[in-house]
Amino acid sequence: MVTSVFSLNPFQVLEMCIGIPMQVQSTAPGYAVCVGRGEERRVSTALVGALGVSDWVLVFLNDVRERITAERAAEVNLVLDTIQAAMKGQGQSQAVQSTDWLGFGLPSQMDQTTLQVLIEGDR
Repeated sequence: MVTSVFSLNPFQVLEMCIGIPMQVQSTAPGYAVCVGRGEERRVSTALVGALGVSDWVLVFLNDVRERITAERAAEVNLVLDTIQAAMKGQGQSQAVQSTDWLGFGLPSQMDQTTLQVLIEGDR
């Protein structure tokens, strides 16, 4: 399980569960064996029903919560790679420097006019 630990102040630590994209390797009634991000897990499929081998899923705390496409799995993995790099104090990887894959622009890459409209609205 990937968790993100962050602190709002030095005395409070919060944990956040993050969904992991995984690919189904085998199935059994109510369960699937999946691999993703360097690990293998036996996960419950109770929330999504029967799965097929090679299906992509999003796993939270050993429960499949959503079926996803291979493209969506790649997007989530890229975001998780970015988060891990940031937590290690590393800069953006070459793959992450372009945000075209997001489908929206980040404020840090917007011009002044676009930021002004975002902040104040189109008056």
